[in-house]
Amino acid sequence: MKIKIKLFLMTLMCAAATASAAQPDMKATVDAAIAPLQAKYGVPGVAVGITVDGKHAFYNYGVASKATGAPVDGQTLFEVGSFTKTITATLACHAQTIGKLSFSAPASQYVSALRGSQFDHVSVLNLGTHTSGLPLFVPDSVTNDAQMMAWFRNWQPPSPIGTQRVYSNLGIGLLGRAAAQSLGEPFRDAVQKDLLPTFGMTQSWLDVPASSMPHYAQGYDKHDAPTRMHPGELADEAYGLRTTSGDVVRYLDANMGLAPLDAAWQRAIACAHTGYYTTGAFTQDLVWEQYPWPVALPTLLRGNSPDAILKGMPAQALTPPLPPQADALLNKTGSTNGFSTYAAFIPAKRIGVVILANKAYPTEARVNAAYAILEALANAGH
Repeated sequence: MKIKIKLFLMTLMCAAATASAAQPDMKATVDAAIAPLQAKYGVPGVAVGITVDGKHAFYNYGVASKATGAPVDGQTLFEVGSFTKTITATLACHAQTIGKLSFSAPASQYVSALRGSQFDHVSVLNLGTHTSGLPLFVPDSVTNDAQMMAWFRNWQPPSPIGTQRVYSNLGIGLLGRAAAQSLGEPFRDAVQKDLLPTFGMTQSWLDVPASSMPHYAQGYDKHDAPTRMHPGELADEAYGLRTTSGDVVRYLDANMGLAPLDAAWQRAIACAHTGYYTTGAFTQDLVWEQYPWPVALPTLLRGNSPDAILKGMPAQALTPPLPPQADALLNKTGSTNGFSTYAAFIPAKRIGVVILANKAYPTEARVNAAYAILEALANAGH
């Protein structure tokens, strides 16, 4: 009984936000978006980060671990799943803008083990836009790099390359491999030592150090069983990042031109926001998914539906590609078995939001909550 009371009191205490930049009514908006989500899906802990004109507000709810009662705070590390793919895309764009990587070149040009395979015909751009035809998941039979390369060499595309958008961990994983090879360093080093510090993401990890493990939230699956990610092949490139709400907000700022970056990294951001294909409800940028702003909630929900992840959709190349749009909403979901993420930003409005949680729960609920927050910010004149 004492433990239950302690957890309840901690949950109430953690629901108090550290809101440095938001109006008092913004807290009410965020509370109204998050409370039903926690209640319906039994989400132990949630961290919300908001950026408005480069000023930040953070709202923390609940606990990072039901076992310890540790509250969610600004240092809590969450698994962000496929949100990691935007980091991989940014790295690939950086390699491309400094002349190391060519998006029009075949993937096999950079991953030599794949020369003579179908990847002589799959471009680097196909990998980054989910138009290679590669499937979503690494096969269960693949447990090491040699098996992964053998699987790639034997793979046959199910439809003409560049005609279908098939969301793929394998495609983005191979994009990361190609980018790292072009830069002449391991992918993990390129991200951890170069990209993350550049974006002010000093509490973000592909390999969580021992000193940060106390801040690593416990995840919970849909049955409330405790779980954390078990990295497999291509995890670093496709879904392996652990990070905080503050680091993600700083990353969103950089994506909106609200943080200082050198010219090469600014070009990389522009590259990642370029529209390369139209598919379904959105324009496919390099990993980021783009919608004209304002966008209706049903459209956003359709673009983030399970079908958009699990089923192929016809893709039409944009020739020439669509330059970065200010009046647009760019978004990305992320999931592991025990964590859920959604982030979105609107460059023209200079607003962005991230919702991190230590439980697997439906994407629809994340999008609904974030949309309510963004609409309130946009309607407030931002």
